[in-house]
Parts: sequence; C-alpha cells; structure tokens
Amino acid sequence: MNLRTIVVGPFQVNCFLYWNENSGDGVIIDPGAEESRITAAIDEAGFTPRAVLLTHGHGDHIAAVAAIMKQYQIPLYVGRGEEELLANPSANVSALIGQPIVAPKADHVVGDEETVRVGSIMLTALATPGHTPGGLCYLDEKRGLLFCGDTLFYGSIGRTDLPGGSFETLIDSIQKKILTLPDEVVCYTGHGPETTVGAERANNPFLNGSGYV
Repeated sequence: MNLRTIVVGPFQVNCFLYWNENSGDGVIIDPGAEESRITAAIDEAGFTPRAVLLTHGHGDHIAAVAAIMKQYQIPLYVGRGEEELLANPSANVSALIGQPIVAPKADHVVGDEETVRVGSIMLTALATPGHTPGGLCYLDEKRGLLFCGDTLFYGSIGRTDLPGGSFETLIDSIQKKILTLPDEVVCYTGHGPETTVGAERANNPFLNGSGYV
C-alpha cells in the first residue's frame, strides 16, 4: 500500500491518497480544495481512484468533492448522521466565513464498524462523533493506519464549539474507538502531523486522566 498526503486549501487540510500498488486501486480521503493538485498527484502516482471517503462534512474538507467525483465518476462515502452537512453551508460552517460550499449527496452512508470495501482497499469505519454528528475514522487494521480526520490531532483534539459539536461526545469517541487500539497504530489527522495512539495516550493533555492512559 502507498500513501501520499496533499495539504490543501486555506485551512491546510490533509487530503490523503491511499492506493494498492499491485492492483492499482485507490481512494481519496477528504479532498478539501485544490482539485487540480489532487488530480495531478493521482496522475503522478498512477493509480485508479475508486471512491471519495470523507471523515466528516465540514466545508474545509469537502470543497473539491464534487469536481473529483465528476472527473473520475466515483462514489462518495460519508458517516451516518453527516448527510446534512454536505448539503447545508450553515451546518458545514462554510456559510459562516462567507464561502458557502456544498457537496453531492453521498452514495454510501456508513455506520459504526462497517467494512468499507473499495476495489482492493478494505477499511473499517469507526464512528467518532463529537467534532461533527457523524464523523468517522477509517482503520486499516492490517497495516496499523487510522485516518482520523479532525477527531484527534497531535497533542490535541478537534474543536467542539461549532454546530453539532460536543466536547463530552468527542472525548467519549476517542476513548472508546481510538484509545482502545494498539499503541503503534499511526493516526493520520485532518490537519497537522501524524501521531500514534500510544503517543496521544501518554501525552495528549485532553486525554490524560481519562482512564485509558
């Protein structure tokens, strides 16, 4: 498996390209902006995109979704409970900064612990509400990788002061869905550098004293 990170848009969103070099299948996770850079990177990598996966529906993570879907004629996956954010600029916060953004309706609405199979790619969806109502993380258990969006950051957590956010819910999600994973699992976050479950268990100030450290 190959992984490439492209940092896009004014909010510096990590868009991930994740593909199987043997089969040539791949997915695009959180195409937040700059679709031309994303498509150029796909061309350079030489894989065939099979789907767009969203960790959540905030405007900074979805601005390039429509263009990417149209170019490659591929489906969109989103977490159950996140559908309104795709269609509603107020819910996805983009209206608040004067740049209303919408995305197409999802082709697949994914629930907790569902297996997402896209070509040769297989990931487990983990429902992690709190930053948004239907936020997801995508786990590649075999390779020890977690795409965690804005649920968890290096030394921090996602903000919960936006519409649909809840600090208590987010902490509960992290405790139950992320801190129960092995320490060596690498967490690829929606913004900033990657981290590991073990590092956040030991050092994240929002999680110390949670009972999992």
